[in-house]
Amino acid sequence: MPLKIAVASGKGGTGKTTVSVNLQHFIASNLTHEVLLVDCDVEEPNDRIFFPDSSLQTSDVVNQMVPEIDTEKCTFCRRCVDYCEFNAIVVIPPVKYAEVNASLCHSCGACSVACQDGAIIEKRHPIGQINRFETGVGRGLAEGNLKVGSAMQTMMIKELKKSVKDNSDIVIYDSPPGTSCPVVETVSDVDYVVLVAEPTPFGLHDLILMVELLVDLDKPFGVVINKAGLGNNDIYEFLSEQNIEILAEIPFNRDYASRYASGNLLMDIDEKTKEIYQNLTKKVERRYLQYEGSNYFKW
Repeated sequence: MPLKIAVASGKGGTGKTTVSVNLQHFIASNLTHEVLLVDCDVEEPNDRIFFPDSSLQTSDVVNQMVPEIDTEKCTFCRRCVDYCEFNAIVVIPPVKYAEVNASLCHSCGACSVACQDGAIIEKRHPIGQINRFETGVGRGLAEGNLKVGSAMQTMMIKELKKSVKDNSDIVIYDSPPGTSCPVVETVSDVDYVVLVAEPTPFGLHDLILMVELLVDLDKPFGVVINKAGLGNNDIYEFLSEQNIEILAEIPFNRDYASRYASGNLLMDIDEKTKEIYQNLTKKVERRYLQYEGSNYFKW
């Protein structure tokens, strides 16, 4: 089984994708080539922007099984409505109306169990694609791309993770921002979480929410402080009080930010940034080896 690392943040814009892409690059360069990057921000996947020479290898449609009600068989008893936990079914007996709202349905199957008249059948509804790219870095990139308008982020992430084979040494999940259900699904089975935060009041507020979530999930984690030098020192006081490890501090760098904005994140990396990510890579490796108690990697 591969080592699974999630890179997450309590809010958007902290540099989570920057850290994810660089971490794969430096792991592939220094530890093992068998490292896969997985973009789990399925509403706005953008990791592949930073691999301009990437080539699409496979693209698979992800379908959601959504029930449909045959009004010729339906007796409009409303048992399916009572069973549905997501209020996705509307049944109006006087006018013999019955319909399932696909945008609210979670494909749990409860309505099929409830129906005693054989009036419910399930049909495939596409919610997005899983794309796999060869990028020239490690084992490349896998991304989930949710269909515009779909609310099935969690289902899409679950299917994306299922598609990842166990033929890598390390898998890096670039998590969606925030602390909602898609994030919980992303980090649910990982071995370690790298939290990315910025030293600002908003950054600290959302970091605290993310820390509380990971404590509840019993997930080991450390923090990368990005854009260090901006804001204030409140985040450092919090991390010290909670005895949370600082994995790295990445200073704010206008030139580096400019390269990010133009999609040239892995081009002409300065020596200071190289050193920071090399040390971060070593800390991630050390944390895992301490947890596993054996020499895991194959180099």
